[in-house]
Amino acid sequence: MRNKKISRKPLLALLALLALSNQLFSQELTVQAPKQVYVGDNFNVTFVVNAQARDFKGPTFKGFSLRSGPHEGFQQSTSIINGQWSNSVQTTFSYRLLADVEGSFTIGAATCTVDGKKISSPSFTIKVEKMSQAQMQQRQQQQQAQQQRRQAYDPWAQQPQPASKIDANTLFARAVVSNAHPWQGEQIIVTYKIYTQVPLSQAGIDKLPGNKGFWSEDLSAGKQIKQYEETYNGQRYQVAEIRKGALFAQQSGRLSIEPLDLNVLAMVQRQRRRTGTLLDLFDDPFFNMSQAVEYPLHTKALAVNVKPLPAGPDNFSGAVGSFSVKGGLNLDKVKSNEAVSYRLTVSGRGNLMLITPSSPDFPSSFEVYDPQIEDNITHGDNGVSGSRTYEWVLIPRSQGVFTIPAYKFVYFNPSSAHYVTLSIPEQTISVAKGKASASSSKDDVHLLNHDINYIHPVTKLLPVVDEESAGLPFYLALVVIALVSLAAVLWGKKHQADELDLAGRRQKRATRMARRRLKKAAALLGSGLTNAFYEEIYKAIWGCLSDKYSIPLSQLNRDSVSACLVEKQVPHAQQERIMKVLQDVDFARFAPGDAHAQMQSIYDESLYMIAEL
Repeated sequence: MRNKKISRKPLLALLALLALSNQLFSQELTVQAPKQVYVGDNFNVTFVVNAQARDFKGPTFKGFSLRSGPHEGFQQSTSIINGQWSNSVQTTFSYRLLADVEGSFTIGAATCTVDGKKISSPSFTIKVEKMSQAQMQQRQQQQQAQQQRRQAYDPWAQQPQPASKIDANTLFARAVVSNAHPWQGEQIIVTYKIYTQVPLSQAGIDKLPGNKGFWSEDLSAGKQIKQYEETYNGQRYQVAEIRKGALFAQQSGRLSIEPLDLNVLAMVQRQRRRTGTLLDLFDDPFFNMSQAVEYPLHTKALAVNVKPLPAGPDNFSGAVGSFSVKGGLNLDKVKSNEAVSYRLTVSGRGNLMLITPSSPDFPSSFEVYDPQIEDNITHGDNGVSGSRTYEWVLIPRSQGVFTIPAYKFVYFNPSSAHYVTLSIPEQTISVAKGKASASSSKDDVHLLNHDINYIHPVTKLLPVVDEESAGLPFYLALVVIALVSLAAVLWGKKHQADELDLAGRRQKRATRMARRRLKKAAALLGSGLTNAFYEEIYKAIWGCLSDKYSIPLSQLNRDSVSACLVEKQVPHAQQERIMKVLQDVDFARFAPGDAHAQMQSIYDESLYMIAEL
């Protein structure tokens, strides 16, 4: 009887699947870190997950300086031992830290996503102690003994001498700005470059610039570092563009682009000492081994002279750049109490995220809702460009033919140094009779003065009631009727006063809309959508201030808010808190550290400020 040959491929595939499934059930994010270090020590903290991980978010290393990181590593291996199939996958995220001060510091959890599931590492504590004199001497002796052992076996084991020179002409960093004399609100591009004549194995950002007075947008996020050759001051360098950003000055005058702090590992040749032996014959650069040397870099601060915008029209939108507009009604015929929308799309290059267009002049019988905003904004090498669409939902409450006047959008063009007015043509909409609605239109407000009239007695139509036979129920009914009538009159007067108090209604709407924005921002916490989070915070704060203090959106800035707070005699401490929150919101997105902690802090500050208003 012939033996059937069994294929091993399906069996191996099954074993691989079992090994993979075993990995999926044992995914965890572990930490490799020292429990104790000394002040001044450099050390590594590594987060390890036994799978392919995405969306890693590291903790805040309070009490330590971040020298570099996170540096991502990925390893995958497959082996068969004694017929057993083994598949190993590992992702690591490493940080290089410096212990600054003495104390015990707890590091929070890091998080990442594996196969759509979010996992986190345990928190851990690192104790930082100050090294005693005896400990310092003992460490020096250990280092000297280790150096002597290396020299006994390795004649090249020498500390790099100054001859392996790394100096300001060999390796440096500089910042380049596209325009040092922009208009207020004009987009400028700042590029941070590393110039080197020695090989580099690693480069990282230690501290991001604050750039006070600017709105910043990162143009290099998620992109590969651009490398090329460049001649600078007559010498040839390898150049790496480590970071690029778009800046929009929010005030005029002399502003400073702050330095960027970097840390690189440069590969330099070690020079060996003369031994007086045959090994000296091999004193050739070919035999000199390279050593990684940690080297800090700093760009110089750049001065930018921002020109103030000339006086513009009242309906200036705050847009600075080059733009085009389109839009209008989506329907020209509709029934009453049915929704129709009016869209405004602003396209071009400039400060799209800072534009605050005025609302079109809609008929008073139309119920108008706050506009929904849809962004299609890109961040490229040439800056921020794309489009932003505003959509107002309208509900006509009465029938007829209505005209929506031409909409004028005004922006400032830095190239021509003039204001430009763009228009969307006038449109007519026909509203036919639709289903009845319980809602009242704005035209109905004038009727509030006449909605409670004098009640004339009609005694002839009422039956005569014998008081003696009616008894207690009769008098109780009279009291209840009187109280209900009085309550109705008082409520009607209050409702009438509230409807006519436009300022009060606007202030109530300010708080309601701000809380709605904050609710959206709270939903974005921890989602990684930092731009969307800060946009909701930005709209909540500025919209609340605009409605609360009746400041037109086109005139809304820090100076106008500060002046209004003084005019309204807001307590000085509250003024400082409001101005601090405005500043913190502007700069929080680009501050180094734990983005989630910064977002939570900004959310708490904004919530407290709006509640206090």
